[in-house]
Amino acid sequence: MSFNLQFLGATGTVTGSKYLLEHDGKRILVDCGLFQGFKQLRLRNWAPMPVKPATLDAVILTHAHLDHSGYVPVLVKNGYQGKIYCTEGTRDLCNILLPDSGRLQEEEADYANRRGFSKHSPARALYTEQDAKAALRQLYPIRFGHTVDIGSLHATLHPAGHLLGAATLSLIDAGRSVVFTGDLGRPHDAVMHAPAVVREADYLIVESTYGNRVHDPEDPRIKLGDVIRRTTERGGVVLIPSFAVGRAQELLLYLHRMKEDGDIPKSIPVYLNSPMAVDATHIYNAHHREHRLTHMECKEMCNAATFINSPDESRALNEKKGPMIIIAASGMATGGRVVHHIKAFGSDSRNTILFSGFQAGGTRGAAMLAGAESVKIHGEYVPILAEIAAMTNLSAHADSNEIMAWLQGFHRPPLRTFVTHGEPIAADALRHRIEEELKWTCEVPEYMESFELK
Repeated sequence: MSFNLQFLGATGTVTGSKYLLEHDGKRILVDCGLFQGFKQLRLRNWAPMPVKPATLDAVILTHAHLDHSGYVPVLVKNGYQGKIYCTEGTRDLCNILLPDSGRLQEEEADYANRRGFSKHSPARALYTEQDAKAALRQLYPIRFGHTVDIGSLHATLHPAGHLLGAATLSLIDAGRSVVFTGDLGRPHDAVMHAPAVVREADYLIVESTYGNRVHDPEDPRIKLGDVIRRTTERGGVVLIPSFAVGRAQELLLYLHRMKEDGDIPKSIPVYLNSPMAVDATHIYNAHHREHRLTHMECKEMCNAATFINSPDESRALNEKKGPMIIIAASGMATGGRVVHHIKAFGSDSRNTILFSGFQAGGTRGAAMLAGAESVKIHGEYVPILAEIAAMTNLSAHADSNEIMAWLQGFHRPPLRTFVTHGEPIAADALRHRIEEELKWTCEVPEYMESFELK
C-alpha cells in the first residue's frame, strides 16, 4: 500500500514546515508551522490551506518552534477538530509559545492601527491569544518511544536534541516506514543531548538548515566575551535578538559562567525581555532528562538576568543607558519587543546588535547582517549605525558534517530521501553530499510538489 507525500512548506525556506501524508484513507499533517521572512512567504499564512483542515485525521508536531507549530491556531480556527500529537516537552512549550505569538500579533495590529502605518484598514492579527489558547486543548502529548496508532499507521517520536521536546517522527505500516527528522540537534550541544540514532527508513525527509555550512568550533564564549567587552567599554548596549525558547536559555547559561569566571564584569546588568523566554527558562527543570544541565545549573540560568515582564518595563529599558545586555525575542527581528529596542538603540554607534542564530532571507536580521544602512520598523526606516555582529556557533541545528554523521547511522539506504527546511543553496548542497558520499537517491522537492511513495 502506497503513501502520498505533499510538501506544503519548508521548501526553498527554513520556515512554514508542513507535510501532508496520505495513507490507507488517512490524512496526516506533519508539523504546522508559520511562514516567516520574505513577504511572498508570509502571505501564505493568510491564504487558505491547500487541504481543508476539517478533512485531516491527525496532526503531529516534531517540536514547538513557531516555524513548526505556529500555524496550529489557524488550523483549529478553520475547522480542524482532531488530536495534535506531540511530546510532553513540546506541549509545555506550545502552552507558552502559541498564546504569546497571538498576543504579540494583537499588540502589533493595535500599534499599527493607532499609528496608521499599515496598508490594511484595519490591521488584524493572523490569530489572537484566545485563538491559541483554544487550540491548545487539542494537544495530545505522548512520551518519547511510545507509539500511537492512526489507522494502520504506527507513529513514534524519538529524541532529536535541538530543543526540549524536539523529536524525529517514524510512521510505519506493514514494514514500510517514513521518517521525518524535524530539526536535528547537535551531538555536543551545551544544553541538549545528542539526537537519537535512526537505523532505517524507506523514505526519509531530512532538514538542511545548515546543509552547506560547518559550525565554527571555537568556544562561543570567546566571541561573546569580545563583543560584550568592547561594547561595554564604549558605554554601549549589547542587544541580542534571540529565539525565546532554547537560544535565550543557552545565552543565560553562558553569561552566568562568564561572570563567574571573570570573562566579563559581574556588574554588567543583563535583562531578559521576553515573558515567553522567562516561562520557558523555568520549564527546563521539569524536563531534566532531556538536557545536560543539573538542577543547580537550571537555577543559575534563571538567576542570570533580570526578567522583564510588562510592556511598561520593556519601554523603560529603552530609556536606560549602557553598559548593559538585553536579550529579547524574536531571534530574526521579525517582530516582538526586540524591534522596539532596535528602534531605540540601533542608531547609536556605541551599541552592538549581536545576532545569535540563523537569519532567514527576507528578515530584518538578514538585512542587517548584509549591511543594510536602515531597516523598516512600524512603517518608518530606522538608521542602523550600531555595530552588527553574529555568532554562528550557537546554533541548535546540526551542521552539514553533523547531519552526514547522523545519516551514516542508517543500516541501509532509504529508497528515497527528500531534503527540506533549508534555503535553496543549503538544501542543494546537502543533496549533493548525500548523493556523492552516501550514494543515496536524493532530491529537493518544490513547494506543493507531491510524490507517490510505492
